Amino acid sequence: MKIDWHSAVLTRSTVVDKHYKNTQNVRRFMIDECGADFRFDRDFMAWILNDASKNLGDVADEWKRRHSL
Repeated sequence: MKIDWHSAVLTRSTVVDKHYKNTQNVRRFMIDECGADFRFDRDFMAWILNDASKNLGDVADEWKRRHSL
């Protein structure tokens, strides 16, 4: 089933599919998960879309890993 990335209720278990979009809805989810400093950048967006299976929990965890240094 195709997710409406603009209006769907997003959770850590929401699967990132081939129709994934960096929407305001996703940004709100990521800010809730990662904090007010969350930002998308090109490398991170490329990682999200790299065709490896992942969910939004994996995405949030990866952002936190990259920014814990």
